[in-house]
Amino acid sequence: MSLLTAVPVPDAFETRTNATFEAMMWALSRPGTVQDLPAPGMTGIAEALLDRECRVFCDDPALADRIAAFGAALMPLPLADHCFLSLGSTIDRLAQVAVGSALYPDDGATVVAEAQFGTGQRLRLTGPGIETHAEVSLDGIAPGFWAMRAELCRYPAGFDLFLICGAQVIGLPRSTIIEVL
Repeated sequence: MSLLTAVPVPDAFETRTNATFEAMMWALSRPGTVQDLPAPGMTGIAEALLDRECRVFCDDPALADRIAAFGAALMPLPLADHCFLSLGSTIDRLAQVAVGSALYPDDGATVVAEAQFGTGQRLRLTGPGIETHAEVSLDGIAPGFWAMRAELCRYPAGFDLFLICGAQVIGLPRSTIIEVL
């Protein structure tokens, strides 16, 4: 007699969200390295990261409606664990992002924003996950963003940043040191 074991088969949604999450983890573990996403835009990131236990801030009303449909709690920016922000025009909101503390660095938020890769301001990255240094060019981010990030990200406190360009993502953890070239 043989025993049969049922093996669940992931549906298309689960396959896509798993692939998105995997790309994000590779992006965060290899800062500055572009990873491909299975679908463009921030909706896929939200689907992969958020559930009913997440507190989220989103400044895009259409995406906020989609996030609310996942069951995540929409919150004011200082209370959010995940922040979907527009960084193109102002950095005023960045000062309100949760950065945790030396004792509780895990209270720092995850920030997701759109940018253009390959053009714009050149940055040199150093830190964990980078052998010597990496260089990236990013556009669509307000002037002063990187200086404010440096003030806020005093390791271990800080926030992790995912930048999205179409169906690609770059991860910049709080431990990455960023020099504007």
